[in-house]
This record gives sequence, C-alpha cells and structure tokens, in this order.
Amino acid sequence: MSKYQHALKEKNVTQSMSRKGNCYDNAVMENFFGILKSELLYMQEFESIEHFKQELAKYIDYYNNKRIKAKLKGLSPVQYRTQTLLAA
Repeated sequence: MSKYQHALKEKNVTQSMSRKGNCYDNAVMENFFGILKSELLYMQEFESIEHFKQELAKYIDYYNNKRIKAKLKGLSPVQYRTQTLLAA
C-alpha cells in the first residue's frame, strides 16, 4: 500500500518485509493478536479509548507475567525467559 509506505518513510520507519509468499514471519504476532482478541477484546465493552488503553496495559502485564502456557512448561513468558537466562 503506497500511502502506508509513504507514511512510514516520512517517520523514518523501516518496513518489515518478508520474501513473497512467506507467511511464517508474522505467525507469532498473529497468534498473540488472536489470543488478545478472544481473551480481552471480545470479553468486555470499553467506555472509552482511555479505558481500552488501561485494560490493554493490564492484559499485556497479565499475559507476560502471570498467564501460564503449557508450551513454556507451565511458566509465564517472563518466568520462562528468566529461567533460561539463569541456566546459561
């Protein structure tokens, strides 16, 4: 999208591009946004943009620090990364 690319260029932002047909570079973020929508966005109504921003900040803290994942051996993302760093 040329307007989007122009806006990025004006702000000195480098656009992330993958090889044509490579969908895997966005898979992690697509997964996160899917979880975010199902666990936050679709679960409540927001009174205002400010209310949404507050709830989003709380959710991101919860997601990183408290929400456990089976793939991370029952740890939160922060706990898993900390454990990995301590073992190194």
